[in-house]
Amino acid sequence: ALDAMTGLFKPQQKFIMNLLLTLCYFRGKATFRNLSRYSHYSEKTYSRQYRKPFDFMQFNLNLLSRSLPQKTPLVAAMDCHFNEKSGQKSHGLAWFHNGKTGRAEKGLEFSELALIDVDYNTAYHLSSRQTPGVIEKDQTRIDGYLEHLTRDRHRLPDSVNYLLLDGYYAKVKFITGVIDNGLQAISKLRHDAHLRWLYTGPQKPRGRRKQYDGKVIFEQQQARFEQHTLDENTQLYTAVVNSPSLKCNIRVVFVVHQGKRKAILFSTAMYLFFQYIENKN
Repeated sequence: ALDAMTGLFKPQQKFIMNLLLTLCYFRGKATFRNLSRYSHYSEKTYSRQYRKPFDFMQFNLNLLSRSLPQKTPLVAAMDCHFNEKSGQKSHGLAWFHNGKTGRAEKGLEFSELALIDVDYNTAYHLSSRQTPGVIEKDQTRIDGYLEHLTRDRHRLPDSVNYLLLDGYYAKVKFITGVIDNGLQAISKLRHDAHLRWLYTGPQKPRGRRKQYDGKVIFEQQQARFEQHTLDENTQLYTAVVNSPSLKCNIRVVFVVHQGKRKAILFSTAMYLFFQYIENKN
């Protein structure tokens, strides 16, 4: 994988190999001083080498090209990772949501982009980008996550057409950015999300065409959905509807487990969910 990288000279290649091996067996925090105790490189050498750029995404893609089957179905995924951090001087230190505790805590956050092997339900990390602690004026953290996607989108394999997202990313700015980057988004909606039926009846001969046919109320309108059975306890109800908050039409999927509605999933692609389920079955 290192040999296949362009612009990587022998000293840096040797250092990266040594670093990856050292990280596998050293103990304690990964400081330069501690790493130097478990390898033949000095603390100063670690400091000097860490200032040199290294294309980790290309390195990860080179590794995956040798380990993944050629025709395995792949999708991309994005999520954030929270890292607890004490002190006051760490770059990017701020308050972020910690999914483990379900609340905002002080620490560091990293945006993560990964590939998922659909057949084996396994994720492989590709790239990380630290979330800035201070947000510029007229910017939100969604802009930072979207910048990460835009920067690395062209590096994804050509077969990747879908991006899996946490429900936090289900915002019009990010979903629009995903589509602008040539991908289709798959994510989750709030349980009380406002959705509208698309009108498919006859139109008036004059005037503005009617677009919508009322609000989606799942408990009262199950007959209007297309139903699929995932297993003996789980049913999926799907339809193409309009989302005012996302400002586009989406395929929505209501997941019902043991008679209770558990989640509302959606995709900007109108056919993905059940095409894949039917092919698997």
